[in-house]
Amino acid sequence: MTACLIVALPFCAALALTGCADDGPAPVDAEQARAFIDSAEARLMDLWIASQRASWVQSTFITDDTERIAAKAYEDVIAATLELAEESTRFDHLELPGDVERKIKLLRRSLVLPAPRDPAKQEELSILAVGLESDYGKGEYCPEGSASECQDLAQLSRIMATSRDPEELLEAWRGWRTISPPMRPRYERFVELGNEGAQAFGFADLSEMWLSNYDMPSKETMADMERLWQEVRPLYLALHAHVRASLVKHYGTRLVPEDGHIPAHLLGNMWSQSWINIYPLVAPSQQAQGFDLTQILRARKVDERGMVRFGERFFVSLGFDPLPDTFWERSLFTQPTDHDVVCHASAWNIDLEQDLRIKMCIEINEEDFATVHHELGHNFYQRAYSHQPPLFRDSANDAFHEAIGDTVALSVTPSYLQQIGLLDEAPSPDGDLELLMKMALEKVAFLPFGLLVDQWRWKVFTGEISSADYNKSWWDLRRKYQGIDAPVPRSEADFDPGAKYHIPANTPYSRYFFAHILQFQFHRALCKEAGYEGPLHHCSIYDNAAAGERLKKTLKMGMSRPWPEALEALTGERRMDATALLDYFAPLTAWLDEHNQDRPVGF
Repeated sequence: MTACLIVALPFCAALALTGCADDGPAPVDAEQARAFIDSAEARLMDLWIASQRASWVQSTFITDDTERIAAKAYEDVIAATLELAEESTRFDHLELPGDVERKIKLLRRSLVLPAPRDPAKQEELSILAVGLESDYGKGEYCPEGSASECQDLAQLSRIMATSRDPEELLEAWRGWRTISPPMRPRYERFVELGNEGAQAFGFADLSEMWLSNYDMPSKETMADMERLWQEVRPLYLALHAHVRASLVKHYGTRLVPEDGHIPAHLLGNMWSQSWINIYPLVAPSQQAQGFDLTQILRARKVDERGMVRFGERFFVSLGFDPLPDTFWERSLFTQPTDHDVVCHASAWNIDLEQDLRIKMCIEINEEDFATVHHELGHNFYQRAYSHQPPLFRDSANDAFHEAIGDTVALSVTPSYLQQIGLLDEAPSPDGDLELLMKMALEKVAFLPFGLLVDQWRWKVFTGEISSADYNKSWWDLRRKYQGIDAPVPRSEADFDPGAKYHIPANTPYSRYFFAHILQFQFHRALCKEAGYEGPLHHCSIYDNAAAGERLKKTLKMGMSRPWPEALEALTGERRMDATALLDYFAPLTAWLDEHNQDRPVGF
């Protein structure tokens, strides 16, 4: 039987649980297919939970032992999924009930990281995956090798956010990128094994497997990304031109060219994916300062749990149940001082039912206030679909999970802050440009970065980008899409993609690009449901039962239906649409176009 499974006829591996007969496989029917998928879900549920628990421990207490335990648990998931996916091919010739057919399709594409059939390679891939993520979580920059002065990502990010000293910024920028070159040879091997695993599931490579999650041919999904990017690109170019001119004014043309790429270390963020931290340098010049939410939170002595309580109350106001007590007992809200953790914010549902948690090293500031609302969006989504069969316990597509959280964060408006007592009175509409500029520095500035991360990775997976050109290709794409460049020469001795969490953690990134489009589409639909008729950027759905009910209805669907149906349930539309984003920023667009008349636009 074992020999048959490993080396025999192509169909023989699918018969691991039924045996190999000389005269071919025994006949099967739709009822057997349903019984198979029900059994598969029960088996996978146990393995998923075990892997989640191990991964939680590994992320919140990084040691060699927790890495190995997490790797083994994920290896078990991979092996079982591969076995079950192969077995499911017995039913390919049948006409199956819709839910059974969909579950089998989801089973085959349920792994972000599939593994080869060889058990030794499965173990190798699991160790690589967990080790790469842990290396990122443990990453530190030690100037001139001084262990006593080592700085982790949080400390380096604070420098990037607050300093205006270009030399200090450059040291922090370069320092963080010293963690990733050792990842490079392991990442090359990781890609080889991941592609081999995808091929075992019938895909050409990992990129094709990831793109299959969008319920349409991969070329159509990529075309959708390009269509949406072309719709929003003029707004990005206008923002880029204004920011570049403002940086020229502050730093001079010695550091910032008047008509070229912006140096990456001057944009207030380690990856230049958000520019919100340089707002004081680019603020509309004649606008009042308005309010500083960071200072308000600190003055009112809001602590980390208090930040999360604000987010919870938002969802409760929409009709959702409060978070369970275990959430408050088991979540990680602050960065420990005695051991390493992966501080990258994330939301978890350990048992896929009620064991909800967040893992986040919360800082008391405006950015993390919005991030808390975003992460809780994941948790409330997870609980909403927890009644679905296991294979349907996910968002309609991976962008929906991100977009729901961000949709809620769009309702963190001045009027909302006034309603919850953080502002005594909402600013007048005269401050709209200020608020829109801040939002654009976060949302619009992100769009090309959200696009290019997977552009790079898909080309790596397909072989279009060879391992000899990893870093060159990364910066080619950053110049092309973002209009930024490395502040110092980079070479193939570097591995700058690895300095971004989602590369070593193997987390698909196109979801974030789509989410930045969908969140405005969702926001517009929910504001309409709430009966709101004013400017879209003023709308908050806080405490609106009608909007909450429509949101809950969509969240409960989980992955039970193709995503266009979930989109239609929430918005009445079946196609992703960037017009809501453009409507939201229309006043700022007009202002930018006026102020850019005598400036070079583009790069």
